[in-house]
Amino acid sequence: MDEKVLALVRKFSDAKKPIASVCHGQLILAAAGVVRDRTCTAYPAVRPVLVAAGAKWVEADTMKKCVVDGNLVTAAAYDGHPEFISLFVKALGGSVAGADKRILFLCGDYMEDYEVMVPFQALQALGCHVDAVCPDKGPGDKCPTAIHDFEGDQTYSEKPGHDFALNASFDGVDASSYDALVIPGGRAPEYLALNEKVLSLAKGFMDKGKPVASICHGQQILAAAGVLQGRKCTAYPAVKLNVVLGGGTWLEPDPIHRCFTDGNLVTGAAWPAHPEFVAQLMALLGIKVSF
Repeated sequence: MDEKVLALVRKFSDAKKPIASVCHGQLILAAAGVVRDRTCTAYPAVRPVLVAAGAKWVEADTMKKCVVDGNLVTAAAYDGHPEFISLFVKALGGSVAGADKRILFLCGDYMEDYEVMVPFQALQALGCHVDAVCPDKGPGDKCPTAIHDFEGDQTYSEKPGHDFALNASFDGVDASSYDALVIPGGRAPEYLALNEKVLSLAKGFMDKGKPVASICHGQQILAAAGVLQGRKCTAYPAVKLNVVLGGGTWLEPDPIHRCFTDGNLVTGAAWPAHPEFVAQLMALLGIKVSF
């Protein structure tokens, strides 16, 4: 309904610059009049508007559906982010090298929503094979998540997040088949750190020198596994005690989006650090995006 927004979108369309729109974002494309005779998809409820605007509608058989028509990339919902991001990178003239990697995510109930979903989908978008496991759960099972936000209070606030679907079995994990381990933060690490199988898994990756990327409260697991001795790392500030008592050298996360790499170990303080967190893990894995 904002004419300035519509004018901006038309400029990108007229210049044939890449446009990527997901879910209900296509309502703006329809209002701007830039979808006539263009093939696209969207969240199903947006179909009547797109059809009325002259678009060639593609039904989303799953919420992962993505469609490309020239400079226009459209997707049905956030489930499609891996392909959506990959297609947008290609539309920008990008290519990915070294992404033939297998990554394991160590998950648990009430892990932080962003801290599992963002790196999980980002690594998939790069072309990595990514598996997510949780003790006592199998493929297709879900983990509830929590959203931790920083709103000016003395500590983070906590809200319900999305359910996160696992795609592999913890009991069937062959650690030797994976190139790296990612540990999200949130509530899950405080109880996963009591699980000897979890600690053994984390210790195995560290002992073999494979890349391990841990964020926020994930370092509670590394401390309990006894793998932080002599290592430099950061974490959510409240986890400093775990790091120091675990023999690690504490690196202050100032600002909160700072991440650090020490050998095979990447650590971050919280989800605002995702750009650095993913980039530093990519560097350890030898994954490069070129334009």
